Amino acid sequence: MARAMHAEAATLRAQGPAVLVELPGPVYAWSVTRHSVIQALTGDPRVSRDPHRHWPGLADVPEGWPLAAGVLNQSFLNAYGEEHRRSRRRIAPSFSPRRVEQTRPHIQATADRLVEALAALPPGATADVRQALALPLTMTVITDLFGVPDHLREKLASAIEATLDWTADPERALAAQAELHNRFTEFLRYKREHPAADLTSDLLLPSEPDEEPMLEPELLATLFVTIGAGYETAVNLITSAVQALLTHPENLTRIREGTISWEDVIEETLRAEGPVMHLPLRYAIEDIDLGEGVVIGKGDPIIIGFAAAGRDPELHPDRPDHFDPTRTSKEHLAFGHGPHFCLGAHLARLEAEVALTTLFERLPDLALAHPGEQPARMPSFMLNGPVGLEIVPHPA
Repeated sequence: MARAMHAEAATLRAQGPAVLVELPGPVYAWSVTRHSVIQALTGDPRVSRDPHRHWPGLADVPEGWPLAAGVLNQSFLNAYGEEHRRSRRRIAPSFSPRRVEQTRPHIQATADRLVEALAALPPGATADVRQALALPLTMTVITDLFGVPDHLREKLASAIEATLDWTADPERALAAQAELHNRFTEFLRYKREHPAADLTSDLLLPSEPDEEPMLEPELLATLFVTIGAGYETAVNLITSAVQALLTHPENLTRIREGTISWEDVIEETLRAEGPVMHLPLRYAIEDIDLGEGVVIGKGDPIIIGFAAAGRDPELHPDRPDHFDPTRTSKEHLAFGHGPHFCLGAHLARLEAEVALTTLFERLPDLALAHPGEQPARMPSFMLNGPVGLEIVPHPA
């Protein structure tokens, strides 16, 4: 449950700047949940994301480790230093504010189609806003950007989802990782045979005249990260924002009166319900003294609680656990910080803006199907959001 995740983060935050926790494996890592410490460590060159260079414990990781797909990913996500800068430069321009804004008409057209289907439901009928709007919108946008053909979209989504189940036993985890590799290999083969004006076709070519093409393992890993992260976080952001607005409808009144903006709602959702709760792993390149008697040893893994940062009472002393878009400061680290700041932040914000404005303007009487009930949460300790959210587009 989200409340349990936030309560657990608060408990860890109170215990110190970093607390040793057990992850699946078992792997022991330093959990960091304080805003100031997260900000310091994610911008510290003594902290790496490269397990192959900076994690001695990698040799002890068991086969079928459920976190392997993300933690051992060989793309820019886990690169360090100049290697990270070089790899990130290959894809960063495609997610610049200017390039993202050019996708607005496509995002709007997709949202219009999905919301119109909700509007066509009879009075009293219910729908899951995650499955009916948030997921198909963000999945359509990112797969269109990367040129994923229709017949492969559901296969890729299912393969990505399976690797995010960190409760899987070794046998299921290995099967999920193999399926992920097979599906992305199939997609890459298709793009080599059918190049087009899309990001995958761009990645198949050198970005500079004297540059070597990206090797297949890095290319597959890059596609997994950018397509997977390109919709999963935005799905949670949109769904959580809808839940917050319908739970606190006075904010819809404020939007209509012009006293708050949709940007206020989106940033407050990012602060209070960051789409990514914990992101593993980082590694100390040398001993790092955090004070209060806590020293992260060289080679020790670190897990960052990005969604916990927005609720740190040191940063937000006024009711940090309360959703309040009117608050002056909405500072958060929902998209990370430092060199690994999320490339898709602009796209996620734009998708949320279009989804929310279209939904609430087209369906002004929209309500929760089960007010007062907390929906089930995502089963991964990485992701933060409802598994589903039942709404009534036209209350009877």
